[in-house]
Amino acid sequence: MSAAPGGSTRASSAPGRAAWRRPGRAAPAGAPAPRRRGGRWLSLARLSLGQQMLLLAVLPATLAMMGAIGVLMRQYLDGMTDLVRANAQAVGLQLATAAQAPLAQTDRRALLRLAHSGISQPHVQQVQVWSDDGEILANAETQDRVRGEGLRVVVPVPAADARPLAGQVMVEMGLDAVASARRTVWLNVLLALGASLLGVILAAGWAARRISAPIRRLARAVDRLGAGEEAHVQIEGAAEVRRLQHGFNATAHALAEGRRLLQSRIETATAELARKNAQLEVASQAKTRLLAAASHDLRQPLHALTLFADGLANGETDAGKLQRIAHIRECVESLDRLFLELLNLSQLDAGVLQPQWADFPLDSVFDEISRNFRPVAEQQELRLVVRKTELWVRCDQVMLTRVLSNLVSNSLRHTVHGGVLVAARRRGRGVRVEVWDTGIGIAPEHQPRVFEEFYQVDPQQSRGTRGMGLGLATVQRLARLLNTRAELHSVPGQGTRVRMLVRAAHPPAQAGARPVRGPARPPPLALAPPVGDVRLDGLRILVIDDEAGILEGLQVALGASGATVLAAQCRDEALALADAWAAPPDVVVSDLLLRAGDNGLAVLAALRQHPRGIGAGTACLLVTGETQPERLREVAAAGVAVLYKPVSPRLLRQAIQAQVAARSGQPAREA
Repeated sequence: MSAAPGGSTRASSAPGRAAWRRPGRAAPAGAPAPRRRGGRWLSLARLSLGQQMLLLAVLPATLAMMGAIGVLMRQYLDGMTDLVRANAQAVGLQLATAAQAPLAQTDRRALLRLAHSGISQPHVQQVQVWSDDGEILANAETQDRVRGEGLRVVVPVPAADARPLAGQVMVEMGLDAVASARRTVWLNVLLALGASLLGVILAAGWAARRISAPIRRLARAVDRLGAGEEAHVQIEGAAEVRRLQHGFNATAHALAEGRRLLQSRIETATAELARKNAQLEVASQAKTRLLAAASHDLRQPLHALTLFADGLANGETDAGKLQRIAHIRECVESLDRLFLELLNLSQLDAGVLQPQWADFPLDSVFDEISRNFRPVAEQQELRLVVRKTELWVRCDQVMLTRVLSNLVSNSLRHTVHGGVLVAARRRGRGVRVEVWDTGIGIAPEHQPRVFEEFYQVDPQQSRGTRGMGLGLATVQRLARLLNTRAELHSVPGQGTRVRMLVRAAHPPAQAGARPVRGPARPPPLALAPPVGDVRLDGLRILVIDDEAGILEGLQVALGASGATVLAAQCRDEALALADAWAAPPDVVVSDLLLRAGDNGLAVLAALRQHPRGIGAGTACLLVTGETQPERLREVAAAGVAVLYKPVSPRLLRQAIQAQVAARSGQPAREA
């Protein structure tokens, strides 16, 4: 730092030096960052077209008017200053002329009087008379008004002798007139500027609205066009705008024509799709009716064949005849499995199967699988391993059992060596149930389709009877009802694994607690295969069927088990028996469809209303070959236990005994 002459200090570098830095050198720390132009253009882009036009009209006009007014005001004020200076010069010349004699005589009093006469002039604030060597000989100042800024003029006083100057007269004129004129000018300028700006704004606004109005209407038409409406704009405005409007109208017309054409095609395609859907629906209903009718008509004689085959075996000791009867039973069982697959599909199509959620130990399902399929596995010289588990699940026990039964049955049918494994393991909040086999496997190209209805990979490679390709399809549809899906992984020649994930449940805290079940479900899909035969000694059974052959077969099959059988072919015969019996029967076994459009549910209701009819102590059982969806829903809504034809006599006797035991609370008796 270096000291200034007056005692102040300053920096060694000039403050304006930073402005002369060469390009490319970094700016000093703390310097404000340069503003980007994009922000300015972005702010302008946010304005509407009319606002931009108004801004472009007002801003140049304002700048031009302010520049012109500034120049004119500067000239006016400079003129006023020159006028004051000329006035001061004139006063000074007058005083200089009058001061020649007093200066020559150095008469201070005369000079003072002269000075006082000078300040009496308008706007004169001070008058001084100087000698030729600069001495102030006389000084007069205004005392009666506030002294403001002034303009000084020095006029020389010529000498009468040989000297160049006798002295000088200084006159100071006040600039209050100039200040007053400046204020007046500023006020007038502001008024004129405001009026001019108002006029410019009004004119520019009118012009902007007139120019932008067609464009705004065009923008609204574009919005309507984008919303799918028809749009048209009136041709107006400047030549460029008119050209744009012509182009828009042509484009809108083309789009409208294209939209109408597309709408027509869509309507045609929709109508065609609806027609094909109707045809498919009719075909599907016809297929359902055909399957139901064929299934019902074939189940009737098959059911009678089952009953008579059992009757032939009763008391028969000839080995050849017993072998032929066994072959008949095998054929009947094979047909029964095929009809059962159709029945399962019909029940799923009818929507009568709805999951009844309950918490139960998974091992109870595994035990049932082991009991039902271990004899089949041993007969085929295969191993069936069902691992014990302590896991509980929240699921539908009947549906889960049916799924695993289908999977195990399918695995045993396609396994030649080795065996089948059923296991479960915990996976997060769920339980993964898996069925493994060492069978022939499934080729990769067939795996995506094995869960389709009626799809079979190679029926010749399966052992035993051929199916219809509905087993795995039923598994997948039941899995969907259980909010899960069956996943398949198979390696040809090594085996197949099918797994599904079900929701885990917590076992009850108290030991030996029963599973927590949901509401009571409709009658089950099918009864498990009977382990042993049962006796019906002492039971009085009323059988109702419109087929004489089936009625005779039921009398033979049930009578051979020790039951007293009453037979009726219609409602009138059943009510006639009710008029004559001393006590109602223990069990009523009825077909669903009877003669003249009557059905077993209506006959059961009529027997309950008969004065000597059946009551709460009589067990009821329906045996039907019907598979139509509406009939299945009707049976499910009635809440009556049902068996689907053909029914083996052993299974029928087991079902009757189970119904009687449920009524009386006694366990079933095995023979």
